[in-house]
This record gives sequence, structure tokens and C-alpha cells, in this order.
Amino acid sequence: MKLGYSSMKTGGYLLAFFLLFGILVTVASSTAQAQYRDRYDRYGNDRYRRDRDWDRNRQSGFQQARQMGYSYGLNVGAADAQRGQSYNPQRSRYYRNAADGYNSHYGNRGAYQQVFRSAFLQGYREGYQRYAYNNRRWGRRW
Repeated sequence: MKLGYSSMKTGGYLLAFFLLFGILVTVASSTAQAQYRDRYDRYGNDRYRRDRDWDRNRQSGFQQARQMGYSYGLNVGAADAQRGQSYNPQRSRYYRNAADGYNSHYGNRGAYQQVFRSAFLQGYREGYQRYAYNNRRWGRRW
């Protein structure tokens, strides 16, 4: 009788152990799946890498906009001063369009144009002043 009772007791412990083990495995699995869902989208793409790449592309796009806007502004400003035209950066098609060099990977087109125009104005002012200063220095009048 004692032998039958102890084997039932051992069987109960084993059953309880496997039941707890199964619950723990299920909970751990669902936690891992939740972490996977948080990190990856439904196509298996890494969201964090995508966001990091998007930030990097956006920053390189703003740098591109600054460089191109400043360069175009410098050239157009110097050309306007050389031709004796009045100071008017809005006259330029580069300023009005402000999308030269834009790529959709850079993000928002409006933000790109805003950075481009700001850099264009700075370059235009410097180009116009440089050429106008050189003309005045050498006694040229327009």
C-alpha cells in the first residue's frame, strides 16, 4: 500500500513539474514573440535599422541641400552682380524650384527645399557682395 501511494505521489510531482515547465516555456515564447514583433515589421524587416537608415539618409539629404543651395546661390549672386542686376535672389529659378539634387530617400521634400533656400540665400548674398566689392575696389561702375 505504501509503495502505491509513494508512486502516485512521485507521479503527481512529475505532473506538476511538467505542467509548470510547460507554462514557463509558453510564457517565455510569447515574450520572445512580442519582442520580435516590436523589433520587426510583418515582412521581417528590422524597424530599428530602417529608422536609423532613414535618419542617416535625411541627414545626408540636408547636407546635400546645403551644399547645392550654397553653391548655386554663390554662382547666381556673382553673375547677377556682374551683369549689374539688382539684388533679388527670388528671381532665380534655383530658388523658386529648390529641389535640385532631391531624392525621395532624403525624406520630406518641403524640408529639403527649406534648407536649400536658406543656403541659397546665404550663397547669393556672399556671391553678390564679393563681386560688387571687387567692382567697387577697381573703380568699375555699373
